[in-house]
Parts: sequence; C-alpha cells; structure tokens
Amino acid sequence: MNQPLSYIHPDAKIGSDVSIGPFVSIDKNVVIGEGTQIGANVTILEGTRIGKNCNIFPGAVIGAIPQDLKFKGEDTLAIIGDNTTIRECVTINRGTVAKGETVVGNNCLIMAYCHVAHDCVVGNNVIIANATQLAGEVVIGDFAVIGGGTLVHQFTHIGAHSMLQGGSKVTKDVPPFVTAGREPLTYAGVNSIGLRRRAYTNEQIRNIQETYRYIFQMGMNTSHAIEKAEVELPDSMEKNEILTFVKNSPRGIIKGHLD
Repeated sequence: MNQPLSYIHPDAKIGSDVSIGPFVSIDKNVVIGEGTQIGANVTILEGTRIGKNCNIFPGAVIGAIPQDLKFKGEDTLAIIGDNTTIRECVTINRGTVAKGETVVGNNCLIMAYCHVAHDCVVGNNVIIANATQLAGEVVIGDFAVIGGGTLVHQFTHIGAHSMLQGGSKVTKDVPPFVTAGREPLTYAGVNSIGLRRRAYTNEQIRNIQETYRYIFQMGMNTSHAIEKAEVELPDSMEKNEILTFVKNSPRGIIKGHLD
C-alpha cells in the first residue's frame, strides 16, 4: 500500500507487494524489489537498488551522495540485497568512481543510527549494531558481528565470522573467525560459539585455533608465523582462508594480546 503523502518519482521501479509509509521520498533511477516494506520518512535517492523482502525503518536515508570531496557527480549505486533489515536513521551512501557502488548483502541487520560510507562492501548475514560508523571502502565478510558504537577506519577489512566488541576502534584488519576487543583492538580468541552455530565441526575449529596459535601466541612476527604455519600445519580450507587474508591484508592485522 502506498501512502498518498509520499513522493515516488515516475521513473522509479517498484516491485509488487511493496509497502510504502507516509512522507517517504523515492527518487528517479531507483529499483525496489517485491515484498519490501518502507517505513515513514524514509528517503531513497538516485542510484539505489533494494532487493526483495527488505524492511526499512523510519528515518533511514539510502543512496545519498558520498561524503567525499573527490566525488564529482558520477553515476554510482547503493545496492541492498534481499531480506535485509535497515533500522531507524541508518545512512547508506552510494559509491564513488573508486568502486562505483556501495553494497550491503542479503539477510543483514543494520541497527539504528549506523552509517555505511561510500564504496563499502558488507557481506551476507552480517549484523552491525547501533551507532556503528563505517568509513569509506570498508569490507566486511559474511556472518561478521560488529558491536554497537564501533568506529571502522577507511579501507579496513573485517573477516568473515568475526565478532567485535562494542565500542571498538578498528584501525587494522580483523582476520576471519576471531573475536576481538580491548583498547587498542586485539585478538581475543576464536569465535567458536558462532562457528558451532553455523555447523563448523570440532576439527574445523581446531584447525582455526592452531593457525591462530602460530599467528598470535608463539611470539613470532607475522611473516615468520605465516611461513611456519604453511609448512608445519596440515592443509585445510580454514588455514588457507586465514593465511590468504593475512598475507593480502592492505593495512596489516590486529595484534595478539600480550598478557
């Protein structure tokens, strides 16, 4: 049902069974998938693509131009996947020429007052808690959980299945499968509870724990730890995923706790 007090540009493409609340503004060059619910006072701007069965709460602004002084009005996108919930007053900016699009995946929960800046890529099944702020070109892997009030530096990568303490300041990359906390942000263990919920076996979790024992707990620098882990640990998908992430980290990874 569309409210008569809303504005929908005639060029916008709205799927079937989309519910649009009062005082919503939907700009040109917008596509909204079937079954999506849009609450009151939502603003959806040019270049936005929203998937099926999403739930967008009052006050959200999606597709605003980047807060980047290098932006010169180029055609870019903000893409939201299927079955994603965007809570009150979330802001998601569209991309710049750097990547051309900002992406939030399927089955995500972006809680109230979060900001997703230009060219971020948020994977599937990600939970980002209240008031978290993602700077430009941040990448977050599938099933990551970001605690409330977290600040994430531009270009930072956060690995899949990781879990970050609320109020964290993320200035280095967070590798997959870990929990991280403290100030400055450090490795706090393997996210074994989350992994078991996602049907990881005990053997897979042990592979992860052993790999991180080399990286964080044996007193070696990162390069030496990678070399030894590649030679001494049995091959596994988990080991390979971790070592690939660490070797390709553009900012360097967080450190292990010293105590």
